Amino acid sequence: MIKAHSMKDQIHSPKALAMTTPRSRIREGRPFPLGATWDGLGVNFALFSANATKVELCLFDIEGEKEIERIELPEYTDEVWHGYLPEARPGTVYAYRVHGPYEPDAGHRFNPNKLLLDPYGKQHVGELKWGPELFGYTIGSKDEDLSFDERDSAHLMPKCRVIDPAFTWGQATRPTVPWEATITYEMHVKGFTKLNRHIPEDERGTFAGLAHSRVADYLRTLGITSAELLPIHAFVDDSYLVDKGLRNYWGYNTIGFFAPEPRYLFSPFVNEFKEMVNQFHAAGIEVILDVVYNHTAEGNERGPTLSFKGIDNASYYRLMPDNARHYINDTGTGNTVNLSHPRVLQMVADSLRYWATEMRVDGFRFDLATILAREAYGYDEGGGFLDSCRQDPVLSSVKLIAEPWDIGPGGYQVGQFPPGWAEWNDKYRDTVRAFWKGEDGKLPEFVSRISGSADLFNRRGRKPWASVNFITAHDGFNLNDLVSYNDKHNEANGEDNRDGHSNNHSWNHGVEGPTDDEEIVRLRERQKRNMMATLLLSQGTPMILAGDEFGHTQKGNNNSYAQDNEINWLDWEGIDDKGRALREFTRKLIAVRKAYPILHRGRFLAGEYNEELDVKDVTWLSPNGEEMGGDDWDDPRAKCFGMLLDGRAQPTGIKRRGSDATLMIVFNAYHDVVEFSLPEAPGGSRWVGLIDTNDPDRTDTPSFPFGHEYEVTGHSLLLFVLATEESQPRRLRAGVSAILSVADEPLSDEML
Repeated sequence: MIKAHSMKDQIHSPKALAMTTPRSRIREGRPFPLGATWDGLGVNFALFSANATKVELCLFDIEGEKEIERIELPEYTDEVWHGYLPEARPGTVYAYRVHGPYEPDAGHRFNPNKLLLDPYGKQHVGELKWGPELFGYTIGSKDEDLSFDERDSAHLMPKCRVIDPAFTWGQATRPTVPWEATITYEMHVKGFTKLNRHIPEDERGTFAGLAHSRVADYLRTLGITSAELLPIHAFVDDSYLVDKGLRNYWGYNTIGFFAPEPRYLFSPFVNEFKEMVNQFHAAGIEVILDVVYNHTAEGNERGPTLSFKGIDNASYYRLMPDNARHYINDTGTGNTVNLSHPRVLQMVADSLRYWATEMRVDGFRFDLATILAREAYGYDEGGGFLDSCRQDPVLSSVKLIAEPWDIGPGGYQVGQFPPGWAEWNDKYRDTVRAFWKGEDGKLPEFVSRISGSADLFNRRGRKPWASVNFITAHDGFNLNDLVSYNDKHNEANGEDNRDGHSNNHSWNHGVEGPTDDEEIVRLRERQKRNMMATLLLSQGTPMILAGDEFGHTQKGNNNSYAQDNEINWLDWEGIDDKGRALREFTRKLIAVRKAYPILHRGRFLAGEYNEELDVKDVTWLSPNGEEMGGDDWDDPRAKCFGMLLDGRAQPTGIKRRGSDATLMIVFNAYHDVVEFSLPEAPGGSRWVGLIDTNDPDRTDTPSFPFGHEYEVTGHSLLLFVLATEESQPRRLRAGVSAILSVADEPLSDEML
């Protein structure tokens, strides 16, 4: 484990200090690679700016507090300013001052009084402190857009540090989990570890804490294949949050696309992140980063000057065509990164390649990804960014997940990303919530969503895994609150409960918030199991929100972006018997999903009879055991049905255990018991019960003859496997018991 030595301890000797404050003449260097690059003899500095007139490299002491020297970069090649310092070493702290016109009407906002972070900086030093000096204009002036502020901002700014990228990766290799087998777990670096007593207290909330072996062991034992981390790129706490004593907890306010967020570093070294990745890979778990390339923390024309705005505002941001003083705001955050510019597109692609190669992450989830694919004329699935990902040998080989919407024109593009991409499917989220809430008329769309959403994704050879299915995520109610609150309760955010979504398809089941009513508690727990089972038994790629597996609550807050406290921190000590039972139930569901390939097919379900094979891949059943007809589909009150998956319809070549099993799932969102006639199935003799959300702790595996009238509890889900002539009921039950027991020891509070 990385030990907490300060950077001063490492290099702040008189000799080392001399190396970090070079006095020799700067050399020309090279215009590539961009950023500050240590080559073993010195450091090359290269900064893109098409419109600057001069660039000064500013060197600071090791703590980033005192500016020691300013050196003008001597060369300008292909719109890149560059220079080489022979005596500079890893640990050198630096930033830039960029000269050029201050002409807001023309889109130029150069101001050399404002210290600027390197867009390619690999490590940030210090924390942003808010003050009027950060702004390029004088706040309160008669015309803020045209005024020019001459105050220096260096004392309020973080700086960049030159790094040595050397790291010994050891024996661990990338897990390379196939998309069809992927089970994603959305988690937060701090929230997952902050209250974990098994992690050393000073490491909690950091990459070092997440690198603790217990974390990867917990995820592996739960059955997770891929950990998706909320933003870890360097970001800024919004000034209005700081004024209210809050912080930007989620981190969707990036200011450095190559640097890990300093608050997540326990040590002074960015290699701490690599150690965390190494631990996850050793456990067979992928690391996916939630990345924010659509906007930066600099806001609109009234925002601060921290980096891009002062380096080349007209290149880095999309500006209004008829008034370059103002920004296009398709993100709702004030600005939009201009990926139509080749150098800005290069920066994003370079950043992705850096994290995929140097940091060895396995994929990316792109916040507001529609913006990345929007050209001046609108969204284009053949746009520059998407094309660059498709043809890049590195980026085309990692997992790419789009959040396919923004607030700009034509911003909702679910199902419209090109081959190779997966997408968050909010239609799945809303439909599953509404169905289990018992809303009328939801059955037909519910069927489409649990089948992989072919209506959205079955084009251009895309596969069911392209639909990332989720019922909860960081944004919105978590699973416990979804069944416990009718309304949002975001008062802690300081916005009078005006923020966050109001249409949540949530249901408190009779009481708002916590209750001692045993009947309501039982129903809520069953509903949690219903939705978790639906998620893990649906076609597509499931994503679980961290803490949902044991019922973590956010106290009704459905927009907890600013809550760096117990609202978001997972309460490992507070897990009760209900939470432990839900966690084991989730673990069993994951084991069942992995055991039966038909639950994560590589092809979309067609629901059509194949005469050649004498098989139908899926049959939809009414409670009488017969195939659903037109009247069944048209009945808005229909809330109970069966999904029969014929194992004989699996693609050739699948020979794993369970690959030819026939399964039947029964869904009942009706409030009362429904008698369901178990149908006859080809090649079988009886049905064996695997899952009943009304009896989650059942250890036996009862079998039932064809035609048996099963009393399906109101608000419940059942899963059966067909006993065939080759798999006699007794042997099948033994196999099912082995699956449900899950080979590893049960998860316990001692693990996390």
